[in-house]
Amino acid sequence: MAIAIALILIVIGSVIFHFWSPWTMTELASNWGTIDDTMLITLIITGIVFIAVNFFIAFAVLKFRHKEGRQARYEPENKKLEVWLTVATSVGIIAMLAPGLVVYADFVEVPDEAMEVEVVGQQWSWSFRFPGEDGKLGKTAVEHISIDNPFGLDPLDENGLDDRLVQGNHLYLPLNKPVKVLLRSKDVLHDFYVPQFRVKMDMVPGTVSYLWFEPTLIGQFEILCAEFCGIGHFNMRGKVDVVSAQDFDTWLSEQTTFSASLRKNQSEALSVLAQNGKEVAQAKGCLACHNFMDSSIGPTWQGLYGKTQEMVDGSQVEVDDAYLTEAILQPGTKVVKGFAPIMPQIVLTELEVNAVIAYIKEKGGVSGQVSGSASLSGAELAQSKGCLACHSVDGTNLLGPSWQGLYGKARTLASGETITVDEAYLAESIYQPNAKIVEGFPAVMPPPSASQEEVSAIIDYIKTL
Repeated sequence: MAIAIALILIVIGSVIFHFWSPWTMTELASNWGTIDDTMLITLIITGIVFIAVNFFIAFAVLKFRHKEGRQARYEPENKKLEVWLTVATSVGIIAMLAPGLVVYADFVEVPDEAMEVEVVGQQWSWSFRFPGEDGKLGKTAVEHISIDNPFGLDPLDENGLDDRLVQGNHLYLPLNKPVKVLLRSKDVLHDFYVPQFRVKMDMVPGTVSYLWFEPTLIGQFEILCAEFCGIGHFNMRGKVDVVSAQDFDTWLSEQTTFSASLRKNQSEALSVLAQNGKEVAQAKGCLACHNFMDSSIGPTWQGLYGKTQEMVDGSQVEVDDAYLTEAILQPGTKVVKGFAPIMPQIVLTELEVNAVIAYIKEKGGVSGQVSGSASLSGAELAQSKGCLACHSVDGTNLLGPSWQGLYGKARTLASGETITVDEAYLAESIYQPNAKIVEGFPAVMPPPSASQEEVSAIIDYIKTL
């Protein structure tokens, strides 16, 4: 009796929890509502089976419970019952499989007008590639992959010279435009997954897989790796911003082309030791987590040397040769605040360590001095530091005020105060973004990692708009 009552209560509790559960699916932001419908059909069918089986068990426990003098009747087979169960089970399985097969057929049937974008996964970051003006992606091959050519593009393929390269975890896509996503892995098995888009697909080394979807909602969504890919798997995340077609075209035009990246790499002057360090960093996988931009899994190498870093234990360390040597050979000894202790221990010779340190110093510059990023234009800095994700340059209001015509303009703050936008106000807004909030905009801007030279360059750029 107690078992039967427990089974009935479990069924009733499960049904109630389903309808009152605080756990809900993420908001749908693509054309794949049919995937939600398929999941709902599966849930209904399995739910009915769950209820029926448990109620039958409870009924059987009550009806056929032990009684003194009762004897079980031997019945080796019941053809009528067997036929009924076979038919009912087959109908249920067909009802679950058929919608999935129909949706999958649509999932792999890409519209002719779909725009192509390549997603490249590696431990533990994402990068993206768009076709140039010719509308064709260039050929890639493993043998072409190097620190100067991370996508492995064939330099002799003319179709790839104008390809737009996005080396970072931030992707932009246009609203209401079908997108065919080509998926490629450079090392191990990954999985491209955007919950709001209802799309996920494995990325198998040596194979190009694909999926397609059409973004239907403007906003920012998270890219996840849904396949365990190593110690840093949990941190393999990215962002995809769905924006208007005009904003997407503006953003895409600001991305570096393959031919431009080749010219930049060819003009890069490094000493012999630093060049060796560059090759070691590529071969040992250092650049999967460290780069010369602000977005990286580990501390950025841009302007790192000579900088004072705060550790997780609250102590402060000046980045010099001794610290870098210890951080490379014994990575868990001192962990920088804000970063996970996930760097594996690697074996390097003294010469290799010195070469990597030389590369960090020459390529990234020394803290407090004008280096690579400080020599960039204000427009390039605004793009690389993510400013243009929230501030437009064409008058469109995004998450933050537009920069078009901003300089010299009178703005009303959330406090009711009116100020005139000058260099002092812009500098304060960059360094202390929540000190003075413009009326009608949220206080969500994070403090940037920027030098005085970089801030001045960005302000000069705003003044030209």
